[in-house]
Amino acid sequence: MINPPDRVNTDWLTLSEVADWLGVHPSTIRNWADRGHLPSHRTQGGHRRFRRQELDLWAKSQRANASKAEAAQLVQSALGYTRVQISEGALAQQDWYQKLDEAARGEYARSGRKLMQGLNTFLASDDEVGQAEARAMGYDYATLGRRHGLDSVQATRAFLFFRNALQEALLGSYEEAAIRSAEAWADMARRMDAFTNQVLLSLLETYQAFSSARK
Repeated sequence: MINPPDRVNTDWLTLSEVADWLGVHPSTIRNWADRGHLPSHRTQGGHRRFRRQELDLWAKSQRANASKAEAAQLVQSALGYTRVQISEGALAQQDWYQKLDEAARGEYARSGRKLMQGLNTFLASDDEVGQAEARAMGYDYATLGRRHGLDSVQATRAFLFFRNALQEALLGSYEEAAIRSAEAWADMARRMDAFTNQVLLSLLETYQAFSSARK
């Protein structure tokens, strides 16, 4: 539950105090205030100040918007403008990536967006179709890894690298949109875990099936 910060002897809070209260970077508070997501005022010197009463009303409005239906829609909305940014430097530090040729690296670099598209399908479909989509993604990651000489551990590390990138992108989109509902965040996390856990299980099962077939 969001409660306004407790500060004695003043109705006004600084930008850094509000950032500490919400647990975000001060630049995020500045961005929300500039966009009108968070009520703020300017002193004669141009500094931002936040009124306690207005923050209290803002917090109540955030709690009021935390229905399950809205939480589900927030995930879909976030995916609409989420971009999975993978730097070449981050990839180059991965041991599994160093084993790949240029063609294979290109395939893996594109797999982050494919993973996002798979999550979108998973969320938009009923349980049976969504599970099938997750299993198909796991099979694709397994066959991609085997085709380019990765063992099951290396293929798992590759998938986890892109899973974490997608998770960071979703978290960033929620923070950028000033979504403060705890229920909305929890719903997003549950859906992300349900999808990526199924993908990972399918990846490992596919490797196991290939290994058993060779015996």
